[in-house]
Amino acid sequence: MRSYRIRDIQSQPAITIAWDQNILTASGLMQSANIRRLPVVDDENVVIGIVSLGDVREAMSVYNTASPYAPDADEVLLAVDEIMSSPAITVRPDDTVLHAVKLMLKHKIGGLPVVDEEGHAVGMVTETDIFRLLVRLWEEGEREEATEAGQGIGP
Repeated sequence: MRSYRIRDIQSQPAITIAWDQNILTASGLMQSANIRRLPVVDDENVVIGIVSLGDVREAMSVYNTASPYAPDADEVLLAVDEIMSSPAITVRPDDTVLHAVKLMLKHKIGGLPVVDEEGHAVGMVTETDIFRLLVRLWEEGEREEATEAGQGIGP
């Protein structure tokens, strides 16, 4: 079987969020881009963490239950660096898909930022990207089996 690389399946370009943006911005970005994870970048655009939709929802629930009349109501609105997972577990474009799958299983996560040599986000690879690859491989296998059966090859 061919060894697939991250660059073969990653979603790109990377949609990132700056560390100092608030959770409302993160929520809006995730909603508009229809994504569930955002790599968090520092001032040099280096990936320093990752924030998931679950992280944002949990933080938003705290925000939504706070009284708007409380003296510190504005302080309830967290920045993404306060809720992100850090450091981010990342992969490179030339890493194998198998390596990414093993990382995702080991750390029980559903996606990995893809970074270049300087740590800048160039994409994301998620369980959805891996499922798409599996579907493609299974469909190719079924077509090959059908072709072989039509030519009298095989069982």
